[in-house]
Amino acid sequence: MTLAELRMGDRALIKSYDQEDIALKLMELGMIPNELVTLVRRAPAGDPIAIKIGSSILALRLDEAEAVKIEKIQ
Repeated sequence: MTLAELRMGDRALIKSYDQEDIALKLMELGMIPNELVTLVRRAPAGDPIAIKIGSSILALRLDEAEAVKIEKIQ
């Protein structure tokens, strides 16, 4: 499952990345493996999305979110 597939309010753990260039950018922003993320907002057209990670909220384009493999938490 990818970060782009989450629904509003869903929580997940980051597991891995499909693209190394995107991985480096996102890890610099605090999106490291096993970090908890929550989907807090999705633009009307679906792109971009906003996720909460720690005390920060980050906006990601869908192509970036599709490169993030996650494990959804129930």
